[in-house]
Amino acid sequence: SLAMNPIQRPEMYIIGAQPVCSQLPGLSPGQRKLCQLYQEHMVFIGEGARSAIKECQYQFRQRRGDLSLVENLSLVNLLLVSLAGSRETAFTYAVSAAGVVNAISRACREGELSSCGCSRTARPKDLPRDWLWGGCGDNVEYGYRFAKEFVDAKEREKNYVRGSEEQARMLMNLQNNEAGRRDAGPCAWRQCCWCREACGHQMAQVRNASLLAWARAGISRKGKRERVNNRFNMPTQEDLVYVDPSPDYCLRNETTGSLGTQGRLCNKTSEGMDGCELMCCGRGYDQFKSVQVERCHCKFHWCCYVKCKKCTEIVDQYVCK
Repeated sequence: SLAMNPIQRPEMYIIGAQPVCSQLPGLSPGQRKLCQLYQEHMVFIGEGARSAIKECQYQFRQRRGDLSLVENLSLVNLLLVSLAGSRETAFTYAVSAAGVVNAISRACREGELSSCGCSRTARPKDLPRDWLWGGCGDNVEYGYRFAKEFVDAKEREKNYVRGSEEQARMLMNLQNNEAGRRDAGPCAWRQCCWCREACGHQMAQVRNASLLAWARAGISRKGKRERVNNRFNMPTQEDLVYVDPSPDYCLRNETTGSLGTQGRLCNKTSEGMDGCELMCCGRGYDQFKSVQVERCHCKFHWCCYVKCKKCTEIVDQYVCK
């Protein structure tokens, strides 16, 4: 709800004021109380949630459940909510929690929040001696604590029957929230030029690791963690867990969050999820030719511009039946 209904940034917040918090749909009683105490934080929670939705679109772009095809963020949100306790839901919760950590941490650094400031992280032990340590870093410590309190509040205040399906889903959500917050930490705690590029590569590895960890373990319907395959270890705090099988996404079914794959472009030579065999769910595919125009034969002219020609190429493309 915070992602779909952006909050404006007023010049001053009044502690305990009701209107902003009472008008936000979807907040639990505990989250509403935190909203009243920390109204200035709500803007950044919304920003973190929006970035999470966009990240989900990016990560699923070459999979059957491609959310990047949906331009309306409200519809993307509805589709994500409809995924029950599947692997995709596990990833969505983790990315959402990470988004909140990143947004709050950055807001602290930029002086947008009165209750926090720059990171006070001690100098890393592995930092070379001739490197200076200083500046103003993302306050990931504060971001982590606040995200944990706010995001988990909705789950922890529920009193489900022990061993029920509802309790299993609550435990799943809490596990995946924590995994997301822990994944957000490595790249947000240091703010220095040399680590920025490395951080980008690290986040890509974290995302890929999270996607690959989907099938490692699950939470049983008895309300406790159990391995679905004895070949795997019990999940750690960095692993994602799920309780329901994923929809196949082959046919359009908005109640399960499936947009179907009919008409999707596929890669004939790929053996991955973007390959025609898997993407088209065995229905086959059609071939067509398209014209692509690209810049080519570029030359640098002194001084100082690059001049290119336009080259036209006819390429084969494939779409699922």
